[in-house]
Amino acid sequence: MGNFSSLGIKQDFIKGLNDLNISQPTEIQEKVIPTLLAQEVDLVGQAQTGTGKTAAFGLPILQQINTESDQIQALILSPTRELGQQIAKQLFKFTKYCDQKIFTEAVYGGEQINKQIAKLRRPTHILVATPGRLLDLIRRKAVDIRHVRTVVLDEADEMLSMGFKKELEEILGSLKNTKSKWLFSATMPDGIDEIVRRFLNKDAIKIKVSSAEVGNKNIVHEFVLCQEADKLFTLLNFIKSQKEERGVVFCKTKATTQKLAKQLIAKNISADAVHGDLQQKERDKAMRAFKNKTVQVLVATDLAARGIDIEGLSYVAHYTLPDQDEYYTHRSGRTARAGKKGVSISFVTSKELKKLRAFEKTLKFTLHQIR
Repeated sequence: MGNFSSLGIKQDFIKGLNDLNISQPTEIQEKVIPTLLAQEVDLVGQAQTGTGKTAAFGLPILQQINTESDQIQALILSPTRELGQQIAKQLFKFTKYCDQKIFTEAVYGGEQINKQIAKLRRPTHILVATPGRLLDLIRRKAVDIRHVRTVVLDEADEMLSMGFKKELEEILGSLKNTKSKWLFSATMPDGIDEIVRRFLNKDAIKIKVSSAEVGNKNIVHEFVLCQEADKLFTLLNFIKSQKEERGVVFCKTKATTQKLAKQLIAKNISADAVHGDLQQKERDKAMRAFKNKTVQVLVATDLAARGIDIEGLSYVAHYTLPDQDEYYTHRSGRTARAGKKGVSISFVTSKELKKLRAFEKTLKFTLHQIR
């Protein structure tokens, strides 16, 4: 295994990484960083959240910024406010020991646009943005992206499933001086292929990394076999057995998410729901309560869970199984962070067990039945 210096990362950044206890590059970092540092290039990376992709694209961007110029030189598009904030925060931490200051700004919906316009009057080298808010700012002539050399689409599949296709096309179509386009996605649906075909070079480099989260040895995968009618009762017993521990319960639809949260509250469990219909304010409130431990159980849809990175989650429960194995990976990876142990438990009917067994086979983990 190499280290970051052998990948071509400068010492200033390595010091910042050491502070964050990051010393060994992950698989995607090893594959992507030297390529992105060596030349201006278009790249498609298939990788789950939790594989270290922010550093994989973030470090090359930081290293290529010209601090003499005040112009926005890199644009990172993100599906949600939470992910955007997370990326900006990480980039800031990487630059702790840099002699020249590199300025990153994050803009997203759900916050007053005038505040963001004021911030953008200061020098900004890297802009992290959700697509809708970026277009608003461009239309108000509050942001100039004409000098952007590198654009990153992070979690591109999520941006599509959140309905940002038109916005992405408009943004990508307006970037005339871009030399590098990097797209990262956990899944590769048709819509992503179309964006790759239309906006990236024919010879774009494609890199796929194996899914790191399910491979996390600290996650125990369990399941309980029950009738559909008994699921709620079985889940309640499980939550009660966890005493004070906190966890996320996943459902496939917004309707199930809302209904389940209400049912748990009716049984005196401190629960809250996060799903796509919530306004940003309500969503922030639910996340804050969960982080502050006033809420013990968060019921979430797959989409709403992007960007949930909470210390000390002891379990993830699948109340309804997802359609794709990537989502199972993504859900499970919310627990067992930072070397801690965690449980990923599925509540399945005999019909659903087939699907879970298929996940077990493709994703190479071992299932334990709980009776």
